[in-house]
This record gives sequence, structure tokens and C-alpha cells, in this order.
Amino acid sequence: MQNKGLIKFIAIILALVCIYQLSFTFVANKVKNDAKAYATAEFKKLTDKKEKGLLADDPGALENLDLNRLELKYLDSIKNEKVFLNAFTYDFVKDNQINKGLDLEGGINVILEISVRDILKGLANNTQDASFNKALADAKANQRGNQTYLDAFFEAYDAIAKDAKTKLASPEIFLNKNLENEITLKMTDDQVKPVIRRKVDESIVSAFEVLRKRIDKFGVTQPNIQRLGESGRILVELPGAKDIDRAKKLLQSTAQLEFWETLQSDQVMNYLFAVNDALKATEVKSEKVASTEVKDSVKTEIESLLTDSSTDSTKVDTNNPLLDKMLSRGFGPVVAYFSPRDTTTINNYFKRESIKALRSPELRYARLVWGKPTTIENDKKEKVSAVELYALKADRTNQAPISGGVVVDASATFDQIGKPAVTMQMNGKGAKQWEELTGRVSQQKNAIAIVLDDIVYSAPGVSSGAISGGRSEITGSFTVEETQDLANVLKAGKLPAAADIVQSDVVGPSLGQEAIDNGILSFMIGMLLVVVWMILYYGKAGIFANISLIVNILFIFGILASLGAVLTLPGIAGIVLTIGMAVDANVIIFERAKEELDAGKTLEESINHAFTWKGAMSSIFDANITTALTALILLVFGTGPIKGFATTLLIGIGTSLFTSIFITRILLDWSLTKTQNLTFSTPMSKNWFKNMNIDFLSKRKIAYAISSVLVIISLVSLFFINGLNQGVDFVGGRTFQVRFDREVSANEVGSALTKGFGTNVEAKTFGTNNQLKITTKYKVNEEGEGIDSEVNQLLFDNLKPYLPTTMTYEQFVTNSDDKTVGILQATKVGPTIAEDIKTNAYWAVLGSLLVVFLYLLISFRRWQFSLGAVGAVFHDVIIVLGIYSIGFKYLPFNMEIDQAFIAAILTVIGYSLNDTVIVFDRVREFLSEHTSGTFNEVVNKALNTTISRTVNTSFTTLIVLFSIFILGGETIRGFVFAILVGILVGTYSSLFIATPLMVDTINKQEARKKAFEQE
Repeated sequence: MQNKGLIKFIAIILALVCIYQLSFTFVANKVKNDAKAYATAEFKKLTDKKEKGLLADDPGALENLDLNRLELKYLDSIKNEKVFLNAFTYDFVKDNQINKGLDLEGGINVILEISVRDILKGLANNTQDASFNKALADAKANQRGNQTYLDAFFEAYDAIAKDAKTKLASPEIFLNKNLENEITLKMTDDQVKPVIRRKVDESIVSAFEVLRKRIDKFGVTQPNIQRLGESGRILVELPGAKDIDRAKKLLQSTAQLEFWETLQSDQVMNYLFAVNDALKATEVKSEKVASTEVKDSVKTEIESLLTDSSTDSTKVDTNNPLLDKMLSRGFGPVVAYFSPRDTTTINNYFKRESIKALRSPELRYARLVWGKPTTIENDKKEKVSAVELYALKADRTNQAPISGGVVVDASATFDQIGKPAVTMQMNGKGAKQWEELTGRVSQQKNAIAIVLDDIVYSAPGVSSGAISGGRSEITGSFTVEETQDLANVLKAGKLPAAADIVQSDVVGPSLGQEAIDNGILSFMIGMLLVVVWMILYYGKAGIFANISLIVNILFIFGILASLGAVLTLPGIAGIVLTIGMAVDANVIIFERAKEELDAGKTLEESINHAFTWKGAMSSIFDANITTALTALILLVFGTGPIKGFATTLLIGIGTSLFTSIFITRILLDWSLTKTQNLTFSTPMSKNWFKNMNIDFLSKRKIAYAISSVLVIISLVSLFFINGLNQGVDFVGGRTFQVRFDREVSANEVGSALTKGFGTNVEAKTFGTNNQLKITTKYKVNEEGEGIDSEVNQLLFDNLKPYLPTTMTYEQFVTNSDDKTVGILQATKVGPTIAEDIKTNAYWAVLGSLLVVFLYLLISFRRWQFSLGAVGAVFHDVIIVLGIYSIGFKYLPFNMEIDQAFIAAILTVIGYSLNDTVIVFDRVREFLSEHTSGTFNEVVNKALNTTISRTVNTSFTTLIVLFSIFILGGETIRGFVFAILVGILVGTYSSLFIATPLMVDTINKQEARKKAFEQE
């Protein structure tokens, strides 16, 4: 080998760089362990003091009575300290470690979609133009997969404008004070569209910056936020986040702060009495005329809002439909108290036109809004959850006297009696408005409602006259975390539009640790099996291959750390698959060297020939390039953990090529200088697969028949019987992985859940009998920050009989390092993003097939080779899909079709093509070298010489995958099973489908002639 010294130098430098990069990961893990130890010890001290009553007057200490906060406090305190080689600070070490994905670290991953609809309405100054508003509605209804809402709006508006003859530049739409400097009356729609696109993009950038400021102060290590193309979507990852409801609220809060004057309770009560009287007639009528309809409504609509239908406070009561829901009358600015579970029903009452008509002139424009949940005593002296109803003064403009835009600073503090509060400071304009408002309220003896995102946080009175200086305070029933988050969002500013969570994935840290443990165990066992097999089969050469393999793994992890890539569970599977591919390259080299030795060449000549293009290199490169092409397609179209899988696979392909071609060669050359007894076999394997003479092509009709039957059965099951068990990635919905402290019946729990979720819920055993996977589409189409919390509460209430009696809602939903019972993982996928995922999946599969077809066409210069390869891949994919279609009802592990499954299918495509290309390369070589024998005889000889390579590669890959399948954990089992099946089917199809298809469609004489020409 030429330039051997340079290769050695590069390999050594690369290895040192990788060790250097990986050292930061080891140091960061050590520091984190120290932080956990400190937090545990400090938490114990604080708990002991609290039990002794020593923290009652110390709010700051109570604030720290949280393991996660104590851990973060420790890490924050040492972020600028040198923790490695007396040169690198913890901040530097942390930024250079291998980042673990949420499936390994725990935390929350959400995709937020900024409402382009709201942005457009704002740009149009909330116009009432019928064409504009119809286009908004049509855009949402007609939006296709991967189409942006803005494109869908323009498409819908163009269709409407043809008949309505309206223009985007009309005063009724975008020619207003918001855009008067950028849009003129003479502009055409095509000229207005780029302006609107730019304005929408500016709003999304603004939203991105607001979210980034909020996240920076949330208190997690290594948060990640990034825009996803031009879709208006923003990816947010909060590794290690434990309070999931708090995180979601922080992300979704628009921070629309407003200050309103309130009406007094006695000014509103007569209206509530009138509403109650009016409802008596309608509710009685609905019961008498359509009793069945009412019963169904109670069951499907009202009971779904409640956690316990037996004590349903929203149950239709024809005596006093509204007043019977009232827990207590209010006083001052609080009109009345109601149960939180009744707010939706009451809101629907107030929205009725007949109910609005009952308002007095004083209440004509008043806004009825809810307060923050609190606790009161009912008539039975019981503590119950309640929300306050307020009435806010408003006029026809519905504009607040003061908006939050005047707030220049906000901070979490404590009020005069030591309760958490938020202090705000206004600018000059706001201070003047505040002085006028407080003066007016002081004279009228009412109150000022401080409203954030349509929720009244407090409504203080003003007894001392006008307040100057612009300083105010928000008080209420806050926790310390809530005041910190509220101050955070007020300082960061409001979002320009609503931010809805269209996809979320929540993983508990304990589940992540299980995934790490399972992944490492399966990885080590798989590695050990491969190492042992290579030594048993290839002897000393196998030891060299193993050394090359270990160097390969070092390079993969070192490069991952250098690039700042994220390691996920599918990523670990990608690394393990790379091990099989690295072994494959060594197997091809060793098999070619054995053939040359058998042909009478010396050991040195045999090794030299194996490393030439006519030897093993063409096969190795063709096989790895086809796999790399499918990985690239996956990288482009995949999201989240699937990108991690594609990234590690691509890195692994590069490192396995380097180590197999150069490191193995260096070791073989070193062996040559020491001894000449290298044989590439052991006494056990010496005569294996020699003189094979199987007539593969004569059996192709049998293979065609078997494959046809399998394909037909698969298609019938796919399209006419079972279909596929599509996961929420493709159809939208919510999935919860819930673990119990005892074994539970999936059917029994599923029946219990229907009381709250209706019929659209499913519970399946997930792995062990004390763990369920619960899937539902309940309220997946509804938007708003409180929806997820409502669903979680409903799930908790319905699962209470199966949970420990002492478990609270917070324990059920909140993550912790040692959590073993409750929600361990939760996923939500909205219908819009599900459609995008499905579209991307189709394009990923079709794109990979097209790209590989073209590559093989260029490489082999005969379309029949491409046809054989792609035909075999179609065969493999359909059979894998068929097995999943037939088996998901019977096999005891998850067989959902989701993004991970698409990654598995693309892996199957890559592996199948890898196998087929190796065979085709051998066929092409034999056609150019063997002048005697028929075309079919030459092809059969080529196939027989690949059997040793096929068996070794398939076996080593399969044993690694089988170890992951058994030990890798339930989360990844379905993913690995698809690859296992695909490799078995792919190995069969490369011999019995791909090659026969090529043979049956090719012109034999031209093929042989072409092979000689290429030679």
C-alpha cells in the first residue's frame, strides 16, 4: 500500500482527536453525578429542617426544596469553574459532550406551530371581509401534506377572488395602517404576496426570538430551539425537563397582558338569574322532545369533560341549569365561583345569541372571563377546586385600557405576607395610563383585573387614589415556579400569534436510563458475538477485523461528539447496523483474498489484489454508496430521532470504509512483515462453502411462485383485511406509556377509560403486564395551553383505581429520575403534522428507490440490473408490510407504523440493495472473465462464490440485531423486528428475485459484450 506512513499518521491523529472529544463527555457525566449527589444531600437537609418547622419564614429555602432545582443550582454555580485539565470550564465541557436525545436523556420535545392564520388576521387589521375570511377557512380545510398554510391561503384566495373580484391590496384587506408604507392601491395580488410572505416570516422570527428568551431562563441544560423550514413550525427540546405541564404552558403562553376595569358582582347577578331562567325552558324542551339526544349528549359530550361521571356537575339539571353549577356567589369584582369542569358548558351558554340578547345596556359589551383556579369551601365546609367568574368593562372596540406592551421589566418577588408575586415596571406612557386608570378605579370603588392570555390573575382594588410611577404587582395563588415563569414571559415579550403544540414527545428520565442500559447491554452482547464469530471463522485475520471494528466505533462516537450530533435510541441501532456493514467490508476483502490464495497466488499478491478495484473495492463502494443514498434520503425527509439514526448511519458508513480499507490493510501488511502463515480461515471453517455448485437460476420459477404467494397474501391483508396499525405519527392522536405498580388487564383498563374518553381510546399491554400503551384521539384537534393538562387530568382520574392510593396528579404526570409508576412517555401528533409526516414517508421511500435505480443504471450501464435490484426491494418492502399487517394483532410487541418503522423500511432497502449490488458486481466480473459456458452458467458460478460472504454478513448482522431485539427494550423492538425480517427477506431476494429478474429481461449476448467493454 502506497502512502502507508501518511495513512498511519491520519489514523493516529483521528484516534487522538476522537479520544479528546469523548473525554469531555466522560468529564461532563462525572460533574452531573456530583451535582446529583449534592442535590440529594441538600434536599435531605432542607426536608429535615422543614419537618422541624425551621423554614416557615424562609421563602428562598422553600423555593429550593426541589431536587431538580438544587441540581441545576449546583451546575450553574460551577459553570465558569475549570473542571478538566485545569483548562476547561464546565460550560465548555458541557457544550462539547455527546448530546443524548430525549429517548435517552428524558425531557420534552415539542413542535410548535405559530398560527399564520392569526398573523394574517392581524396584518389585515381583523377585517370582516367575507372573501378574506372564507379564504382563511378554506386554507385550513384544504391544506395538503407539506403545504404551508400561507400557500394554502393564497391558493384559496385566488380561487375566491376570480368570482368576487376583490384584491389583496384593497382597503378592506391589507391596505391599512399596518401596511400603509408597503402596499399601495395599484398593486396586484402577485405584487402583494411577497410583502405578506416577508411580514409573516418576520412575525415567525419574532416568535422564535421570544421563545428563545423564555427557554434560556427555563432552567434546563442544553435546550435546543430551531425553525423547521418555512412552515412556521419551531422545534423545542428541553432535555431533563421534569414539570411537563409547566414547560408546555411556558411555551404556549402568548403573554397577552391587559389591564381592565371590572364590574361589581351585584351588577352582573341579575343577568345570571335571567340566563338561568332562559335555560330552564330550552333545557326542559330538549329533554322532553329529544331525550335520547340529551342522553347521548351527556354521555359523549358532557361526561367527556368530567373525571367522574357519577358526580357530574355538568349533568343537565332542568331546575336551574346555570345556578346549580354555581359553587358560591362572589363579592366585589368576583361575580361567582364555578367548578373548573363546568367552564366549557357555561361558555357555550354565554355564546348563544338568545342568551346575549338578555344583557342590559350596562353589560352590552362586557367580557365574561375566568380567573385562575383556586380552592374554596363549599356549603358542606369541604375544600373544592373552583374558578372565579369576572365581568370586565368594555366598549364596541373590545380594547383594553392598558396593554402589556408598556411593561419594560418584571421580576418574581414576594408580597407583604410572604406569598409569591410578580412586580412589573411600566414605561413613561404606561405610567401615565396607569395613573389615570387607578385614579378612576379608586373613585368608582371597583377593581383592576390583571388579565394574561384571557385569564384573570388578580383583581386588586385601589383605595389610596391614583398610583404614579408605573409600578404594579400581580398577586394570587401562585407557586414560586409560576411567578418565575410569569416574569420570564413578560420580560421576553408576547408572541405575535398563538403557538400551538402540533407534536410533542415527553420521556421520563427513568425511562431514558432504562433505554441507555438496554442499549448498552444489547450493544455489548452483539459486539461480543461478532468478535467471537470473526475469530472462529477467519482466525488471525478475524482478530485484525475486530481491531478495525473497535477503531471504527471509536471514530463514530468521536465524530458524533465533534459535530455536536444527538445520540438517540434509533441512532444506537444505526451504529449497531454499521457494525454489520463494517464486518461486511472485511468479509468481502477476506473472501477475495482466499479466492486468490486458492488460485495459487502468494499471500502478498492475494492481499494486494483484494484491495484493488477489480478485487473487493468495487463491490464495497457500490454497496456502501447505495446504503448511503437511502440514509441521505432519510436525513432529508426524517424528523427527530430518525434524523439521529440517519446521521449515525452516514457517519458509520464513512468510518467503516476508512477502517476496513486502511486500518485492516495496515494490520495485514504488518502481519506480512512478521509471518507468512495468514490463511483467512480456521481448521473449523477451512472447507466451508468451497466448490459450491447450486443451480440458483433453475429454481427461479419456484422462487417466483413462493414470492408471488407471499406478495399476494401481503397485498390482500394490506388492502382488504387488516390494513396497517398506523401509529399517531400518521393519523394523529395521543399516546401514553403508563406503568403501574402491579399487573393490570388491558381490556379492563380500556373499558374504564371509555367512561372519560368515549369509544375512541385503546389500551394495549406494552412489554410487561404492568405497563400499557394508551392511544386516543381525544381533543387532538383542539388547541390551547390547557388542553394537554385537561387530557392528563382525565387520564389520571380514570386510572385512579389502578394506581397507588397515595399517588397525586403531580406525581402521575411529572418526571423524576426514580419514577417507576405513572406516565413514563407521552406523545401527541396533530392531524396536520401527521399528514406531513405521512407525505414525507412516501417521498422518502420512493425517493430512495429512484435515486438508487439511477445510481445502479449509471454504475452497471444496463437498466436490467436496476430493474432487478428495485424489483427485489419492492418485493422485500411489501412482504415486510404484509407481516406487519398480519402480525400486529397477534405478536406480543408494538407493531405500529410510525416514523421509526419508515426508518426500518429504508434500512431494509439499503441492506437489500447492499446485498444485491454485491451479487451483481460478482456477476459483472464473471461475465467479463469467463468466456466458456452459457450466460446462465456464468451467473450461477458468480452466485455460488458470494454465498460465503452472504452467510457471514447476514449472520453477523442478524446476531447483533437479535441481541437488540431481545435486550434493547420494548420501545425499539418493533423497529428492530422490521429490520430483522427485512434482512432475511433481502438475503433471499438478492439470490432468488433480483438476479433472476435481471437474467430474464437482459439480452445475454449484449450483456456479455458490454461486460467485456467495461473491462
